[in-house]
Amino acid sequence: SMKSAWADSSQQAHEVVAPISLIVSGFAKVRDVRRTLDPQLKHGVDTEILLFDLGDGRKRMGGSALAQVHEQLGGATPDTPDADLIVAVFEAIRDMRKAGLVHAYHDRSDGGLFTALVEMSFASRLGLDIELPVEHHDRLAHLFCEELGCLVQIDRQNIDRALTICARHDVAHVLHRVASVRDDHMVRLSCKDDVVYERSLLDLQQVWAATSYHIQKLRDNPKCAQQEYSRFDHYDPGLQTSLTFDANEDIAASMINTGARPRVAVLREQGVNGQVEMAAAFTRAGFDCVDVHMSDLIAGLKLDGFSGLAACGGFSYGDVLGAGEGWAKSVLYNSDVRKTFEAFFTDSKTFALGVCNGCQMLSTLRDLVPGASHWPRFLTNQSEQYEARVVNLKVASTPSILMSGMEGSVMPVVVSHGEGRASFISGEQSRIATPFTVAHYVDNVGSATQKFPANPNGSDAASAGFCNDDGRVTIMMPHPERVFRTVQNSWHPADWQEDGPWMRMFRNARVWIE
Repeated sequence: SMKSAWADSSQQAHEVVAPISLIVSGFAKVRDVRRTLDPQLKHGVDTEILLFDLGDGRKRMGGSALAQVHEQLGGATPDTPDADLIVAVFEAIRDMRKAGLVHAYHDRSDGGLFTALVEMSFASRLGLDIELPVEHHDRLAHLFCEELGCLVQIDRQNIDRALTICARHDVAHVLHRVASVRDDHMVRLSCKDDVVYERSLLDLQQVWAATSYHIQKLRDNPKCAQQEYSRFDHYDPGLQTSLTFDANEDIAASMINTGARPRVAVLREQGVNGQVEMAAAFTRAGFDCVDVHMSDLIAGLKLDGFSGLAACGGFSYGDVLGAGEGWAKSVLYNSDVRKTFEAFFTDSKTFALGVCNGCQMLSTLRDLVPGASHWPRFLTNQSEQYEARVVNLKVASTPSILMSGMEGSVMPVVVSHGEGRASFISGEQSRIATPFTVAHYVDNVGSATQKFPANPNGSDAASAGFCNDDGRVTIMMPHPERVFRTVQNSWHPADWQEDGPWMRMFRNARVWIE
């Protein structure tokens, strides 16, 4: 515990003892991250959802969310004195996963069984039939106790195989069938043939998100909070993809086979942290990447001999307001470094990419980039918060060499920024920039949008990135380098292979350099 003791002027003793708190974080290596289980229920399969009840039949409600909502204090709290049972259940699920039996997984202990089940429904947009046990007299305790436990989705035809595995680990006695998937968007609780409760997923998700919404509208921009909450007023299909090219085609393969590896300067400043992913993407596309710090350029390093330059994302200068602009001023106000960048940008045989913090930085250098006077400034997000999300982008038709052949594609991408709002000085600047806007933030039906969170920063005209008039220099607020492999995506269609579609950007750069 944390304890402070002292004596006052009269020598009377005082002490304050803080409550004891212990937080334990565990880490382990994973052999294949692609085999990770997630809560998204699978469509189109005849399945059941089973519960591993590590409470072994106990339904203790002390400290539960339900008890707190009803201002009930005290009572027995969940506990699992048998640590061997936890290990055995883990090993059983591991073996079931190895056998290809488990489609989805979620834990029960945060909110209880009903909360965990509907969260799986939210992730998959599938309804549920939840079966209440006849023998249990306290249905609320059954649905909302927070005893340890986990849920798995398994094909009905494979349940006997799953039970055999569980019997081998001596955990079959804690495995119970609790629900099955529906094709519609309804959640129904039944006991035998009697329907006890029924409600739509939209209604339930509004209830589930209401607390966060009320906090968010006080903490953040209330308009953005309302726009995010309004997503639950109608059915939303979720993230979608639509590719106009083959993501698995390595268009740079013939050039890589020549052995020639053009050099790319991966540029960073104090606090920038995206250089490793950026270098990995360009290296995979056939480049030789060189780590170049601004201190190297200030010390006299030139960009001669580099075919490309990539300004990376991160938190330059501690991510103070206008951090990317501060980074740019270290170029603009140093005559030698300024000349170095001017020479690079005016060379018709070079290209450049700026991402996130690097996007803001390059946009501030627009006077040094031929044909970039239409680029906007990037200001604080409309939500007034740092936004780290997955959003959809639709690639536009522009001269950008990096986006060649990708026009019309809708793809998910990571955003991670506090100052990503593209803002034009005038309507005329916005009009001029339109043919050079390389991508737009789109909603889940593929339409450009100003609504939060599909447009995570409130950018004018849903603009996510720009190129200069000859297409050699591209700036983007989202992070394509963080999702160039399928495995890097937190969600992706099941048929994606090794390469994510954003890998095409980096291969386009290699093809452009003959």
